[in-house]
Amino acid sequence: MKVNGTPYRSLWWDDQAQALKIIDQRWLPHDFRIQQLDSLADYCTAIRDMHVRGAPLIGATAAYGMAFALRRHPSGTSMDEAYDRLHATRPTAINLRWALDRVKAAITPLEPRDRAAAALALAHEIADEDVEINRCIGLHGLALIRAIAETKPAGEPVRLLTHCNAGWLATVDWGTATSPMYHAHDAGLPLHVWVDETRPRNQGALTAWELGSHGISHSYITDNAGGHLMQQGLVDMVITGTDRTTRRGDVCNKIGTYLKALAARDNDVPFYVALPSPTIDWTVADGLAEIPIEDRPEREITHVQGRDSRGIAMVQVTPDGTPGGNPAFDVTPARLVTGLITERGVCEASEAGLAGLFPEMAAQ
Repeated sequence: MKVNGTPYRSLWWDDQAQALKIIDQRWLPHDFRIQQLDSLADYCTAIRDMHVRGAPLIGATAAYGMAFALRRHPSGTSMDEAYDRLHATRPTAINLRWALDRVKAAITPLEPRDRAAAALALAHEIADEDVEINRCIGLHGLALIRAIAETKPAGEPVRLLTHCNAGWLATVDWGTATSPMYHAHDAGLPLHVWVDETRPRNQGALTAWELGSHGISHSYITDNAGGHLMQQGLVDMVITGTDRTTRRGDVCNKIGTYLKALAARDNDVPFYVALPSPTIDWTVADGLAEIPIEDRPEREITHVQGRDSRGIAMVQVTPDGTPGGNPAFDVTPARLVTGLITERGVCEASEAGLAGLFPEMAAQ
């Protein structure tokens, strides 16, 4: 996607510097900064402290982190240390473990001298695959948006609601939940997107920044406005992303997603989840019982970042001494999900639905 007319991915390998560069998302939407990762500690910090975020992007970053570590020390001990350090950064997003396992399995049989080059090539492959997966999710989601558009008077927009940022900033490119929006806009379909602010980190502001850069009509709303808008008949479809989905179709996503699904069900609004297949955890059946929910620092609750005439600043919004509780994700049961939009098509949120699209993965 483009930033001020220049195409970017959210991460890229700089051949001249022989290093990974990322968009440091802590400063968006107010400042566009690029960071170069020069140590394994840099990779771990970038993932843990959300310089990069979003399950697909975390996975791609971790793959490059493994490649970086092997360029320094190609031994099995160093590989295991890098795996463990990267894996410990974020407990909920399954793409992190998926990417690390994929790299480790591919390079373990190789001679140490061959591992670094093979790991870097695989990291490039994982990044490119993510772009294609998200492009295809967009095409399948476009069909759903087009079907709604055909029921509306000419020129009336399809009104979508999304939560958190499942945009190109959360992936390598295109995004998951936003990919259908970009495809629909580029196809000439009128859209308006309701963008949840998504406390505590206000990641909806990243979605608003993305949509505005692409020229898509949108409004930035409070987290709790979505139910009201659905009651008033102002939402045609909800599309969110996911950080981990069980084989039965339970969806773990940014905190507040479950409440959107409840409101959608109560108001007969279709609730879709954009689901790249690496986000499916085939080893887990019951999302509520089996998915670990990351508990993040309370400062994300007690403070908020913004911009005034003096620049970007962090301000405290709570009384002194008030503790904050910060569960980062919640689980939406499959029964509340209308459908899963994957790179292979749309399916029901169930074990049979997922297995029908991904039989080779389900069999494993």
